Amino acid sequence: MVALSDRKIEIVRTLVQSAPDKIVGGLRAALQEATGDTVLASVRQLVEAEAQDRALRNAIFAPIAPLCVGDGKSAAGVTFPAQALALIWRGVKASAPAQIQAAVRAQAAAAAAEAAEQGHRPADPGAAYNAVVATARAALDDSEQREFRAAAELCDAARPGGAAAFAAGLDIAPIVRRAIPRLHDWTTHSGGEVGAAARLAYKDSVAISPDAGPLFFEMLAGQLDPPWLVLRIISAVMDKPNERYLADSELSGFPERVLDAIDGSLKAIGRMDLDGGPETGRATGRLAELVTQQTFEVETWIELSRDHGWGKRLHEQKLSLASLVEGRLKEAEKLVAAALPMESSGFGRRRSSGPKLDAAPSPRDVGRALTALHFAHEVRLCANYGGFSAAHAKITEKLAAAIEGYVEEVLDHARTGDVPDLMLARDHLYVAADLIGLVRDEKATELVRRRAASTCASQEPPHPGEAVVLDA
Repeated sequence: MVALSDRKIEIVRTLVQSAPDKIVGGLRAALQEATGDTVLASVRQLVEAEAQDRALRNAIFAPIAPLCVGDGKSAAGVTFPAQALALIWRGVKASAPAQIQAAVRAQAAAAAAEAAEQGHRPADPGAAYNAVVATARAALDDSEQREFRAAAELCDAARPGGAAAFAAGLDIAPIVRRAIPRLHDWTTHSGGEVGAAARLAYKDSVAISPDAGPLFFEMLAGQLDPPWLVLRIISAVMDKPNERYLADSELSGFPERVLDAIDGSLKAIGRMDLDGGPETGRATGRLAELVTQQTFEVETWIELSRDHGWGKRLHEQKLSLASLVEGRLKEAEKLVAAALPMESSGFGRRRSSGPKLDAAPSPRDVGRALTALHFAHEVRLCANYGGFSAAHAKITEKLAAAIEGYVEEVLDHARTGDVPDLMLARDHLYVAADLIGLVRDEKATELVRRRAASTCASQEPPHPGEAVVLDA
């Protein structure tokens, strides 16, 4: 197959250049094997060149690039249109090619020094990068250059004063660039030289632009994963402020954003789709863990009062989380009972019950029970701080006892031949094995599977750890 024509290559180039970084990265990975004079090889070369160009751009504009996402209209913090950064990059490449080449050489020298592992620090390309940023900053004020004018218009369209905020970000970019390698220390240690260094960087930023304080922390947050770790740096700079002082400052949006995110997570936990399967259960459980982490951050780095404001709101959120999780755990009891059905026999007041083994396990009931137990399993590590440790321990132990009792009864019926079909008994035991593993451990699952295979030996059992496949 021949390569694409020049006209088609230009069409593909335009499409690739307008795609988000994530898409370009995905294309690059997908086309790694494309070689030779093929259509895919032509596209691969184009994508590779675009990816390398963006890597250089993102390195040069590293302090502000993480804030350039989507259309730049996010209400959760300061963001700028991704296209604005692309336009500025295009403009600076056209207007300052010598500076771009200097940045390329500096980047290559730093990479070579790092690869050589000579025991000394690699060359820092920061000065070359900052020179390009300074050129872009100056060009933003020059309405004669089309790309920069278009970028400013996009920023202003995304939010009032967007272009001025972007320009301020470029102004303090060198300070943020110096701070980036130190962020790990700033977020893992407190006090002493660490706090002093963070305070100095903040003062340097506001010295350049008095209104740059919040933007400085926004740019730092963009470098952090998760972004709300920036609360630690804010606390260090402000010497662990009390709630009233921080709430009245221009930085009040940062803790409020975390509290809003907690509210969103609590709503998602309350709406967990039991038919969503194990991954839904795990994902919802991770939300509960996230809430405990975020509440810990706010409580640790800000002096709060439980009687009002953020402290009161956070206390209510913790109570809500505990209530939601306990509700989900109690719901799991009913779902497990439905997945391992029992039937009653006998007459009068004294009636006995036993496993209902005359039909295959219900896929829907089993799926819902697995979703609930995957949730319960995921939240176990955050139960103590989340305030639901006692409820979690009590209910999971009760579930384990119920499942183990069910297993013993099924095995007893299978040994005595008191089952209509050994294979149905085996299927119910495999369901119980999957469930017990989530409230005990994997060894419990393996034990039940081995006992089921030994007792119901008329058919080869699935491999240990293999999920039971149930017909709908």
